[in-house]
Amino acid sequence: MATTTKATAKTSTKKVSTKKAATKKKVTKKEQAAAAKAKAQEPQMLKILRNDAYLRDFSDAINGRHQAALDKIADLTQNGKQTLSDFASGYLYFGLHRTDKGWVIREWAPTATEMYLIGDFNDWKENEKYAFKRVRGTDNWELKLGPRGLKHGDLYKLSVHWDGGQGERIPAWCRRVVQDDATKIFSAQVWAPKNEYEWKTLKFKPNTSPLLIYECHIGMAQDAEKVGTYEEFRQNVLPRVAKDGYNCIQIMAIQEHPYYGSFGYHVSSFFAPSSRFGTPEELKALIDDAHSRGIAVIMDIVHSHAVKNENEGLGNMCGDPCQYFYQGDRREHPAWDSLCFDYGKNQVLHFLLSNCKYWLDEFRFDGFRFDGVTSMLYYSHGLGEAFMSYADYYNGHEDDNAITYLTLANCLIHEVNKNAITIAEEVSGMPGLAAPFEDGGYGFNYRMAMNIPDYWIKVIKELRDEDWKPSSLLWETTNRRADEKTISYCESHDQALVGDKTIIFRLIDSDMYWHFKKGDETGTVERGIALHKMIRLLTASTINGGYLNFMGNEFGHPEWIDFPREGNGWSYKYARRQWNLVDNKELCFHFLGDFDRQMIKVLKSQRNIQAQPVTEIWHNDGDQVFAYQRGDLLFFFNFSPYKSFTDYGFMVKQGAYDYVLNTDAQAFGGKGFNDDSIRHFTIFDSMLSRDGKGWLKLYLPARSACVLRRVKE
Repeated sequence: MATTTKATAKTSTKKVSTKKAATKKKVTKKEQAAAAKAKAQEPQMLKILRNDAYLRDFSDAINGRHQAALDKIADLTQNGKQTLSDFASGYLYFGLHRTDKGWVIREWAPTATEMYLIGDFNDWKENEKYAFKRVRGTDNWELKLGPRGLKHGDLYKLSVHWDGGQGERIPAWCRRVVQDDATKIFSAQVWAPKNEYEWKTLKFKPNTSPLLIYECHIGMAQDAEKVGTYEEFRQNVLPRVAKDGYNCIQIMAIQEHPYYGSFGYHVSSFFAPSSRFGTPEELKALIDDAHSRGIAVIMDIVHSHAVKNENEGLGNMCGDPCQYFYQGDRREHPAWDSLCFDYGKNQVLHFLLSNCKYWLDEFRFDGFRFDGVTSMLYYSHGLGEAFMSYADYYNGHEDDNAITYLTLANCLIHEVNKNAITIAEEVSGMPGLAAPFEDGGYGFNYRMAMNIPDYWIKVIKELRDEDWKPSSLLWETTNRRADEKTISYCESHDQALVGDKTIIFRLIDSDMYWHFKKGDETGTVERGIALHKMIRLLTASTINGGYLNFMGNEFGHPEWIDFPREGNGWSYKYARRQWNLVDNKELCFHFLGDFDRQMIKVLKSQRNIQAQPVTEIWHNDGDQVFAYQRGDLLFFFNFSPYKSFTDYGFMVKQGAYDYVLNTDAQAFGGKGFNDDSIRHFTIFDSMLSRDGKGWLKLYLPARSACVLRRVKE
């Protein structure tokens, strides 16, 4: 009976359907095309809004920012008559260039009334031969000279006149600046060697699976108490980076800066690689060598502000203190004693975008880590703000000019090099920062996971060891937006500066000086070594994009970073890296360095580990034990300071498992309580085993972590 009724219902439905089809109006091809065109013209919801329903309340702001970037691109490219890359080629026009007929130098100086080139060649005095002329119909000034007008190595400056004043200036677009050892005065230098640098590695593509960054500073990268050089870094440090397994170096302080102690963040000459480290050719050789080793090179670029200096920098090029910078109270950064760019001016966009392309084109950098992005995004520079909800990112206190610039910078960089890497140093958590531009984001490839180092400092400072909770540890290291990739790190250069402490120094403190020799370790030293490895393993193994380490921190470099200054008698004692410590097998430093090298090797052994989900296996806050899986790798942690567990069971996929890393191994300064050569097999449980799983039972020594890999069947 039920079957007959069902069949009848189906037949009835079919008849109705046929009747409807008979009365339905036939749609012509022309009408179909019109409907398709109308649908194509309907506004499509940006992907970041589709991905996150909570952002839709702010769709007007998000769509508005996206459209503002599109409008600015149309403006700068003359509605597509040229590319953004074409627009960002100012360095090929401005600055000093050698030509077939001699020399030409150009400068943007809208409020100048006269301009002269002065230098070694004319006893630093103005004369008509070296007088600039304003290019008709523009705010640009130009000087052309014959082949004998200048020569390689000459020092020079601009003598600029304006209504009511005059001053000597270093050209904004100059490519080399040097400081006189005796007078300490900075001057531009003609740099035109007879032979251009010949690149040996012609094709290079960064490896980002995963991206493993070694953050470094050229000047402080050597043992000696002095300023290191590009060449010393290439010969002495680069081989270490390659041996340790990192596939990217992030170099600080490349752009010329008058004060060495600023760590390179108070830039004066944006197109000049710092001459205190060597020549442009030596920097190119370093990058070339890195590429030959499979190591990408990204630059810590500073476009968030500029040094206030007028003689060396852009502070007052030609009588207008706001030529490059915002007007009024927005001109000066209240916390950094520096000047804030006016991102609303096309000329400033031209300068900054050209700067991005210049470093990619001339030096073949593989991308940039943009410094101070939070400061750029908000009128407040993010100072004193909590950012507790989405509304805090869309309440009208955002600098839309800066947001547009950052978006354009990412579009340009990836237009010049589709494989380029861009990273945002941003602490507020602005949504969409590391989402693709076409999805409604700002286009960065990654954002720094700045919550993680702050979290580790807080845990170490404020909690007893027995209060470290696995649920909190795992949450904090994996708390991020699903559609944005991050760079995770335990500590960077920020945590090593005077006034702060590195992780190893927080854990061990003065015992590093007296008890870091093998056989003389105190309980404090043993605790510090154990936690240093565990903190790094947890942070590095939970990445969803990349991992960063500051040079020397991988082996627990002692003390802090303190550049020469008046307060320390201009000493270089703490502005260096003591590689001899990790090379000395009688000291404990090599334990940490060896562990870091093996940890990097294990992470690279899992294909695309950064893309594998972090699947929690187990956590117990009372035991301080937790475990998770990424691909074929299983990670087990016991943060208890005094409880070791025998046969601690984890329900995992049935099979055999081998140890691939153990923080407690004697080779890494541990006790060696486990025999890591033993293969472990799962145990079937008739009551609990489901879905092909069984018990994996392990011995977990106190304050240790290990990694096992499932053996392929």
